[in-house]
Amino acid sequence: MLNYVFGKLSKDIAIDLGTGNTLVYTVDKGIIINEPSVVAFNTRTDQILAVGNEAKEMIGKTPAHIQTVRPLVHGIIADYEVTEKMIKYFIDKVHEGGFTFAPRPRIVVSAPLEITEVEQKAIEDAARAAGSRETYIIEGPMAAAIGARMPIEDPIGNLILDIGAGKTEIAVISLGGVVEWRSVNTGGDEMNKNIVQYARDVFNLLLGEGHAEDIKIHIGSALPLPERIEYPMRGRDLLTGLPKEVAISDEQVREALARSVRSIIEAVKTTLEATPPELVADIHERGMLLTGGGSLLRGIDKIIAEHTKIPVRIADDPLTCVVRGVGLLLDNMKLLKEVALPPATESVRK
Repeated sequence: MLNYVFGKLSKDIAIDLGTGNTLVYTVDKGIIINEPSVVAFNTRTDQILAVGNEAKEMIGKTPAHIQTVRPLVHGIIADYEVTEKMIKYFIDKVHEGGFTFAPRPRIVVSAPLEITEVEQKAIEDAARAAGSRETYIIEGPMAAAIGARMPIEDPIGNLILDIGAGKTEIAVISLGGVVEWRSVNTGGDEMNKNIVQYARDVFNLLLGEGHAEDIKIHIGSALPLPERIEYPMRGRDLLTGLPKEVAISDEQVREALARSVRSIIEAVKTTLEATPPELVADIHERGMLLTGGGSLLRGIDKIIAEHTKIPVRIADDPLTCVVRGVGLLLDNMKLLKEVALPPATESVRK
C-alpha cells in the first residue's frame, strides 16, 4: 500500500551514473539532468557547496578547505557518502516545484559489466539512503543497446562498443543477455591523461586535465585529418615554473592518443575471438554500434572498422544512449525484470 502511495507522489527516475557525467531521465520529461559527476564540499562544515557543472568549474581553483570530488572511478563508487549526497541532490532536483515533501521514487541505474556484488550493493545502498523505494541495476552496454533500439531479445548477435569517460566496454548481446564481453580501463579520462603526459614529455609543459580535454575535443582524432589543425596549449613551464603557451597540432595529439586507441581495438578483437561463430557471422553482416562520449573522437569508427573488418556505425546520440535505454525500461517492467541484475542483498542471503 505504501509503495502505491509513494509511487503516485514520486516520479520514477532512470540514472546513468557515469564516471564523467550523470544523466537523469523521467518518463514525462525525458532527459532532465546532464551534469558532470563532481561534488564540491566544505571540509570544515561538511556541507555540499555545489554539484555538477558548478562543481566542475571549481576543480583546481579551490582554497584548502573546499574539496572537489569525483565520487565514481571507472564507473564504480569510490566515495559512498558523496555518491549518496549526489543522488539525493538529483532526486530533489527532479521533484523541484512539485508537492512531494519526501520523494520516494523507483530508480533504475546503469552500472559497469564487471561490477562485483559488493560494488552493486554500494549502489543499492546509496540509492536507498538517498530516498529510493526500489532500485534496479542494469549493465551499461545492455542499456545502451536498448537505447539504440537494437533487437536485443532476438536470437541475433548485437555487438556494442561503449567508450565512456572511465572505461570502455564491449558486449555481444543475444536473446536478452550478454554472451561475451570485455572491459578495459581506457576511456575519455585516460585519453586526457595521454595528452597531459605528452605535453610533459615533449614540451616540458604541465597541463590541467580540463584543458587537455578541450584539446582532445577540438583537434583530437584517431586518423589523419584532411587539413593540419593547431590549438593553443597553455600550462606551466616545468623548467621555469612560469606560464607558457605553445601550439600543438592534430598529428601530435593523435600520437598522444594512439596507445588508448590501440587498447580499445585490441579489446574488440579479443571479444570477437571468444564469441561463438554463429554470432560472429551476424556481427559481420550487421556491424557494431559505437556509443559513449569516446565515440565522438574523429575517425575512431573508421580505424576500428579497418582493423576488425566489421562495419562500424556511431549511435545517433551516443552520449545519451545509456540513459535513454534505462529510461525506456521504466515503462517496460517485463523487460526490466529480465535484464536487471539480481539484487545484491538477495544473492547474499542465498
